Amino acid sequence: MTTSADAASSPLQWPKNNDSYAFSREKGDLLVLTHIYTATLVLGVGALFGALQGFSRANWIVMPDWFDYYRILTVHGVLMALVFTTFFITGLLTYATYRSIPRVRSVRLNYIGWSVMVIGTLMAAITILSGNASVLYTFYAPLKASPFFYFGATLLVAGTWFIAADIIMNVVWFKRRNPELRIPLPAFAAVCTMIMWIIATLGVTVEMLILIPWSLGWTSGVDVSLTRMLFWYFGHPLVYFWIMGAYVIWYLVVPTSYGGSVFSDGLTRLAFISLLLLSTPVGIHHEYLDPGISPGWKFFHTILTYGVVVPSFMTAFAIFASFEIAARKQGVTGFWNIVRWLPWRDPAFAGPGLGMLLFILGGFGGVVNNSYAMDVLVHNTMWVVGHFHVTVGGPVALTFIGAAYRLVPALARRKLFAPQLALVSEYLWFAGMLVMSFSMHWAGILGAPRRTSDVSYFGAAGAATWHGQMVAAALGGSLIAIGVLLFVVVATATFLQNKREEDNPELAFARVEDAAAPVPPVLDKLGTWAALAIVLAFIAYVGPVTQQLTAHSYLAPGMRTW
Repeated sequence: MTTSADAASSPLQWPKNNDSYAFSREKGDLLVLTHIYTATLVLGVGALFGALQGFSRANWIVMPDWFDYYRILTVHGVLMALVFTTFFITGLLTYATYRSIPRVRSVRLNYIGWSVMVIGTLMAAITILSGNASVLYTFYAPLKASPFFYFGATLLVAGTWFIAADIIMNVVWFKRRNPELRIPLPAFAAVCTMIMWIIATLGVTVEMLILIPWSLGWTSGVDVSLTRMLFWYFGHPLVYFWIMGAYVIWYLVVPTSYGGSVFSDGLTRLAFISLLLLSTPVGIHHEYLDPGISPGWKFFHTILTYGVVVPSFMTAFAIFASFEIAARKQGVTGFWNIVRWLPWRDPAFAGPGLGMLLFILGGFGGVVNNSYAMDVLVHNTMWVVGHFHVTVGGPVALTFIGAAYRLVPALARRKLFAPQLALVSEYLWFAGMLVMSFSMHWAGILGAPRRTSDVSYFGAAGAATWHGQMVAAALGGSLIAIGVLLFVVVATATFLQNKREEDNPELAFARVEDAAAPVPPVLDKLGTWAALAIVLAFIAYVGPVTQQLTAHSYLAPGMRTW
């Protein structure tokens, strides 16, 4: 006899011999590929501008006035941090939902979202490249961009809401027809991530309602502090949006590379719920030195930021437990023996595996950034740039690349083109990221500033102490750029070069370990947790926002420093 719990932990299967389901699945696969290849294109372009940026800071090249450093800095940050990650995650979460909730469905709503995102991306990118939006990816006031940039950024976010609606509607459909079953774990992770994203993007939406009229000249000035707060309401949860996307792969895809399983369904859900609750009410730790925010609210956000460490430790425990359980079933014991046993020559594992190693380093740096006394010393230095790259450029990007090496062949029904070249791309990326991020951290400790085109201070002796680190960072960035190029070649050639094979196996998600404890029903109540997340975000920001609105406002007319 099969219980409801057993049914919930077992993957639902697509009905066989049903033309409607087969056609629906085919359309879904094409949709996910569209998201992934859009992300691939953006990654390639963004990496090019990143390499130019590194060469400029190492004094290898001098950027011309018509294509200055701040322009490439902005387009690199926007494309890599906002666009590449968002397109890949929306594609990944769409796949997780469609595969775990098989039904005849329309993909129209999701395609509408993708189209709106593409239009917004093009608007923002063209405006930046034309020299009218060198405001960096942290686009709060007083730097003022062309209104087309803000409209483009707004459309990018609005497009994701269509995709979030598609994902949530599928889960609602499932629960209405199967009230006794738990939401399948891949779909649960997907909808939990998108709920967090919707809550987080409310901040940047309100910010746009302020910045767009200001950029159009309809208002005389803007409250700079308020726009900073609204941006960081969104800006730090953006990091956890990336991490939750990576966690979907770590928990549910990586174990399939070594015959493993999900250690615990309940622990996995609890980790995602914890990130849903704690991702948003933490942004003020980016504003330790900002006036107008009381120390009490800053301390409150600091404590909540440390709380995000808990789901990270939970994830580390669960992932390593999955490693060990699978290895012991093969007769492998001992820490180093298990590490060597893992499939480091499989591109689908190597990318996420190497990313996990970088995530450890990024976690240590995050603790430093959240410590008030130490943050004061490093916040406006290259340390923060190194930390940023070792988190998004390491665990997130490498995980996405490794997943793409599994997703693209499965969805396109083709074999992976040049698997060894794919493996080289990941190890080059990993080595380059180690060199680049370590050099940036070191340069930051020496005092090298960030967000500055010229770090030589007109030949000052003190500035010479970090020139070597800037050169090393450029060398590491070059390795990363080569890794990105190889990834683009492999991903593109997989689709264009190899012949379609209908019997190519699909990407299946890992099953939950048979001995895992039952899942408490409360962990499946996403509506309740979403409401609690909204309440916690409101509590964390009602005080600081009230302080901003009641204080004397010094309105800024806007600046263009480029």
